[in-house]
Amino acid sequence: MLNPSEYIKEHIRTVPNWPQEGVMFRDITPLLQNPKVFRVLIDMFVHRYMDEKIDVIAGLDARGFIIGSVLAYELNLGFVPIRKKGKLPFHTVSEEYELEYGSATVELHADACKKGDRVVLIDDLIATGGTMMAGKKLLERLGATVVEGAVIVDLPELGGSKIIKDSGMPLYTICNFDGH
Repeated sequence: MLNPSEYIKEHIRTVPNWPQEGVMFRDITPLLQNPKVFRVLIDMFVHRYMDEKIDVIAGLDARGFIIGSVLAYELNLGFVPIRKKGKLPFHTVSEEYELEYGSATVELHADACKKGDRVVLIDDLIATGGTMMAGKKLLERLGATVVEGAVIVDLPELGGSKIIKDSGMPLYTICNFDGH
């Protein structure tokens, strides 16, 4: 029997040369489509956080919404979406960050959390770390403490997990893939 991390990794599809030549895209949709695998994944996160003092789960656009909202439900917590610029209807705070080829901006409702809230920040994967670091900065700007970043997949060769850990934010990853 595989351990749970290996079981999850086995259900992640690699799509070569997408969205551009040379990129090995790690696609989590097969694990979401399989109810047993999806349950194992969510249970891994639930068991990690069920005894922790967490006030809210924050999910990064867009695949972090899938995992984060289910996790928040299972832990009986609220869920906060961190969206791409221009998608939130109320007063927002924003953070620009660098991508491999350009920049992007994420936003959070100004009332999404309050001073002292303890937050788990979740996404599907860590590549360069820019999105997660931008989310961390937004949450901290509102006075929250990011207890931990959590992802399904780490792509360590792209350096994001090192940047996140070097920032002082703990990072929980289920599995990793070497190579781009």
